[in-house]
Amino acid sequence: MAQQPPLVLDPTGADHHAEQRALRERGPATRVDVLGVEAWSVSDPVLLKKLLTSPDVSKDARAHWPGFEQAVSTWPLALWVAVENMFTAYGPQHRKLRRLVAPAFSSRRIAGMRPAVEEMVNGLVDRLAGLPANGPVDLRQELAYPLPIGVIGHLMGVPENRRDDFRVLVDGVFDTTLSPAEAQDNAVRLYGVLDELIAVKRRAPGDDMTSLLIAARDDESDGSRLTPDELRDTLLLMISAGYETTVNVIDQAVFTLLTHPDQLELVRTGSVGWEDVVEETLRHEPAVKHLPLRFAVTDIPLPDGQTIARGEAILASYAAANRHPGWHDDADTFDAGRTVKDHLAFGHGVHFCLGAPLARLEVALALESLFERFPDIRLAVPADELEPVASLISNGHQRLPVHLHGH
Repeated sequence: MAQQPPLVLDPTGADHHAEQRALRERGPATRVDVLGVEAWSVSDPVLLKKLLTSPDVSKDARAHWPGFEQAVSTWPLALWVAVENMFTAYGPQHRKLRRLVAPAFSSRRIAGMRPAVEEMVNGLVDRLAGLPANGPVDLRQELAYPLPIGVIGHLMGVPENRRDDFRVLVDGVFDTTLSPAEAQDNAVRLYGVLDELIAVKRRAPGDDMTSLLIAARDDESDGSRLTPDELRDTLLLMISAGYETTVNVIDQAVFTLLTHPDQLELVRTGSVGWEDVVEETLRHEPAVKHLPLRFAVTDIPLPDGQTIARGEAILASYAAANRHPGWHDDADTFDAGRTVKDHLAFGHGVHFCLGAPLARLEVALALESLFERFPDIRLAVPADELEPVASLISNGHQRLPVHLHGH
């Protein structure tokens, strides 16, 4: 079988739907170029779920990727493979790190956070109502951004006066147009802010996840203490994963409802609920298009006769898989009333996103409050004028300008 040249993924994400179609047309898995690193993009959901649950696939680049050392010094996405937390852990190490973080996302704790999330949503929507009625409002800036950063700040104990710093630096982690030097500078500054947060919480612990992780880091009694790097990188993971992704889901859900009035009408007539809109948004426009990287622990034969060789990188192409025609009927169509709501927006297997229930809660409450308060809300510009976020990872718009009130 002749080898196809790698498909070069667009770092700006300018036309991700065309890119996803191209990936699916090339088969269940195909070679791609990710900012100069070659990997296997997997877009077939059956194969992807199999790989995501296989012990033959690792997220530990240090142990299982021969290209690790070079990538760390030259690849703009080095942080995605170099961090030491449960995102990049494999086997027993992953289980240890996940066990430390899981209590923050228990169903009891999430239920306990609901009043705080509702209060934040209502405060933001009240603020929107107080803005001048005649001008457009950027909802990404005024709602999609501040809600998740407020929620994760509350959960992690990030002081309000430092949340904007985290926001800007986390945006840089997802920006795939940065040069290696720019990405490295962004990482250095981000770690500086994390170190400051750790120092503050050491001096004055609170009822927050950062304080709990520091206590775990300093407790040697059960042999599971965190190293200093694991502590910093676990905080990085929880703040970045809990923030950037939820911003995009709110953005995409609002955009989709404003461009599909028939779907908004289904909610208003009670045919579907806000939770249905959230699930279909996660399937139709997931917050993360491609997630770097995983690695073959051994040779992995593919259904079409190809082989992912030991040590080769694997890219989970969630957005392409979610719209695979073999998984969903009319997969490119947004249909909040779908009976089959399955998707891979939160991953699959042992690395399934712990924060999924919290993200779902945030988005549903934000949508309900926004559309109840502003029944005449509409886009302020034609839909095709909206620019995507400059990223092959993150899936949102740079701006989401709307008119909140009627003509």
